[in-house]
Amino acid sequence: MKALITGVAGFVGSHLAENLLAQGISVSGIDSFSDYYPRDLKEANIASLHKHQDFYFLEESLQTADLVKLLSDVTHVYHLAAQAGVRKSWGRDFNEYITSNIEATQILLEACRGSSLERLIYASSSSVYGDVAAIPMQENVQLQPVSPYGVTKLAAEHLCHLYWENYGVPTVSLRYFTVYGPRQRPDMAFNRFLKAILYGKPITLFGNGEQTRDFTFIEDIISATTAAGIRGVPGRVYNIGGGSRVSMNHVIKLMTQCTNREPIVIHEERQKGDMLDTYADTTLAQADLGFEPSVTLEEGIKAEFEWLAENLSS
Repeated sequence: MKALITGVAGFVGSHLAENLLAQGISVSGIDSFSDYYPRDLKEANIASLHKHQDFYFLEESLQTADLVKLLSDVTHVYHLAAQAGVRKSWGRDFNEYITSNIEATQILLEACRGSSLERLIYASSSSVYGDVAAIPMQENVQLQPVSPYGVTKLAAEHLCHLYWENYGVPTVSLRYFTVYGPRQRPDMAFNRFLKAILYGKPITLFGNGEQTRDFTFIEDIISATTAAGIRGVPGRVYNIGGGSRVSMNHVIKLMTQCTNREPIVIHEERQKGDMLDTYADTTLAQADLGFEPSVTLEEGIKAEFEWLAENLSS
């Protein structure tokens, strides 16, 4: 097995690379170091990877890279590269989402035509559902994203399906539900909340806090992603969720318990593009991938808090 990971310097990509290398799998990684968040955080994510003799890294975009060379002898592609963030995807910034999430995916899929890939795993998002899907969300329901970001992730999903149906590229799409844990992006809620608690600063909570999410710990995401590389059925889409639906108000209560610190909460208006609720029906992932989330929300919050405390003090 030889893997190519796009977006390898990101939150999920760096964890996936560590996991595959630990299994003795050769990993090539590509990342353009987009400026969505500070470069030094991404460099820290992959610092340990450079010590592995089976790790090759290329700093470049998928649009300009020599994909024929990168894909040579590759058996598995994990396509994690994307422009992240729901709230920033409006207005002029939308062009970056088109380029990074749709165009880059099409270019990669085109390069994979005629290859001998075993799997191409595409990291999609629960943002494709919007607010019309019944809870828990099933893969076959109507999809109506409420953010431009969600629209681009869904478009890339459709491209993956098209290249499977027409060219036999063995694509498998995974709809990740709110991933958290050590090395989480600094713009994401858990990172912002726990950092504010550490520094004794106010937490900004958008809306009334009763919106719910299915939070998924990074270890469970990696477990599902590696399983999809072996057992995922080409052409299928799978929900990957943490197994519990909780409100943001409840999350803050859990953070209070896990950190033994009482946070200061400031409420602001609900942001455009934010979904009301998410909750994954993971029946299909359980059946095909053997996926079962193993990390409780309390355990995961504690792990991320301890990681932040250690890294912010060093």
